[in-house]
Amino acid sequence: MKIANHAYREEGEGTPIVLLHAFPVDHRMWDECARLLIDRADRAGMEPFPVYAPDMPGAGDSPVPSAQESGPTDPDGAYSQALDRMSEAYADLLTSLGHREAIWVGLSMGGYLAEALVRLRPQMVAGLALCDTTADADKPSSRANRLHVAAQAEREGNVHAVMSFAQSGPGDSTIKRSPEYTARFTGWVQDQSPEGIAWRQRMAAGRPDQRAILSQVRVPAAVVCGELDPSSPPSSMQAIVDTLRPADPSFTAIADCGHFSAAERPDRVADALLALARRVADRRANH
Repeated sequence: MKIANHAYREEGEGTPIVLLHAFPVDHRMWDECARLLIDRADRAGMEPFPVYAPDMPGAGDSPVPSAQESGPTDPDGAYSQALDRMSEAYADLLTSLGHREAIWVGLSMGGYLAEALVRLRPQMVAGLALCDTTADADKPSSRANRLHVAAQAEREGNVHAVMSFAQSGPGDSTIKRSPEYTARFTGWVQDQSPEGIAWRQRMAAGRPDQRAILSQVRVPAAVVCGELDPSSPPSSMQAIVDTLRPADPSFTAIADCGHFSAAERPDRVADALLALARRVADRRANH
């Protein structure tokens, strides 16, 4: 499984940060947040650290995996092993870049990937940030909807089924309702391939429940969400905080912010990640 990597900064001896993007966009949702994170870390006098943002398979510059790479297909069309196979590809990518561990930051679908890395490659996790996500497997209705979207994208050969992600309503954040944000997000979604949209939905539909692994996390952790997030509101994210309690996680709930917190309020997310990077650096210095 091939992963196209994008580096916001490659040099630095500090622990690298790997930013894992959400569905249905690609690594570009991290652009402003990564820039702010690097700038604020440098101004704070921190040891420079690499910052990477790979594209998930089927997103951005990463090709759609073959059937053989994706693994078994469940009777309903979900890929039951694709998340694990993708996670191993990310671990291999980190190794190829010359690193043994990283701070993994996952937003929404990226959070599923970060959790899987904790489950499969815990020795490669120096820090963990979960943003606007869940550790639960899909409920039957959610799974069915994902597979419906996948089938529609494949059948119609376009991304119309997910354009709703770029649309805003009265309950959304000020930023999401702005014409500039809508235009930018619309462009990100339109740049995706229908096959890639379908692959990511089938992968996510087949993922396992990962709640049990969170209580085993002992590295510095952070939890972030928008207060207006309809799918991962603060009440839901608080459950993740409670499960991560042995890791003493920080919790940042951002006002006037929805599901795509790193794109809507990149400054607040950058601050949370900077604090996490400091904790990881301190832990590294004391061991």
